[in-house]
Amino acid sequence: MIPAYNRTKYLEKTLRSVLSQDPGADVMQIEVVDDASSVDDPEPIVRRVGGERVSFVRNPRNLGLMPNFNNCIQRSQGFWVHILHTDDFVLPGFYERLKTALEHRSDVGAAFCRFAFVDENDRWQCASGLERPTPGILPDSIGKIGSSVRIQFPSIAVRRSVYERLGGFRLDLPYAADWEMWVRIAAHYPIWYEPTTLAAFRGHSASASADFRTSGEDFADLRRCIEVSRAWLPPNRAETISRSAREFACLASIPETCPDDLVLRRVEELISISRPGPASRSGVANAFLRAAQIHYRQGRRLRALAFLARAIITRPIVAGRPLKRLLRRGADPVLQSSPNSR
Repeated sequence: MIPAYNRTKYLEKTLRSVLSQDPGADVMQIEVVDDASSVDDPEPIVRRVGGERVSFVRNPRNLGLMPNFNNCIQRSQGFWVHILHTDDFVLPGFYERLKTALEHRSDVGAAFCRFAFVDENDRWQCASGLERPTPGILPDSIGKIGSSVRIQFPSIAVRRSVYERLGGFRLDLPYAADWEMWVRIAAHYPIWYEPTTLAAFRGHSASASADFRTSGEDFADLRRCIEVSRAWLPPNRAETISRSAREFACLASIPETCPDDLVLRRVEELISISRPGPASRSGVANAFLRAAQIHYRQGRRLRALAFLARAIITRPIVAGRPLKRLLRRGADPVLQSSPNSR
């Protein structure tokens, strides 16, 4: 199921990635659901690339992002539902590998694979973290999925009956409803993991996610998601998992282009969140180093040293380059390259 709205730049690649591994109309439904686009009509591309094999429907009015995802679920006819955005694509073997793995697993509620992050020019940036080295049930899925965003839409297929039982995507979480959904599923069903990279998630400045990040709404929505998702967590672990999730949300909301004042506010939150011990020592240490760089650049040398010390205490391996520059007379600026050090 391919939801579309006002953006067709990558639609052809998305469609071809599916059609190249099409098992046939008697096995798989392929449908583009256009949310009443006002520009970049996707229908001509669907007809040219997919012919009669790909069905096309246009909503009579614009529903919005999450309502159209729920519309896709309602329109789906198969036992499994794969919602594939027009920005993203699947790699050879995605459907066959998951089908083979799940044929005899009636208990599994969803299955996802490792995926690649690609840019607007299809350049591979990195791969998602390896959850386990072999295919199988994801261990401690509620702890892992509840703590951070480990799944993106192109990489996951969900049993249709699971959506029917648990309900669709929440409409009050326009940015983070997918994360809440994956937590909800993990709380009720085993989740299958495929370690082969079989899907690609595209990041680019024109995406819906980028709009949320630019406006700053991403962080607020992530925090709402964490509070809502707490209801699905085991009571004896809810605080620990939620704290890790809050740490993740802080780190995820300070990209390289983030203004200095916002970085410092997020870092102050990280100090209180990670006090018992950070879930991501590397991420938190890098955030502290970034704060040190900002304070140094703005003339607050003692504050810069305090955050440098925090970074070193959090993850001692970061000490080398910043300390060498600090001790070198005339360094300009001392912490120029430290935020991305590992």
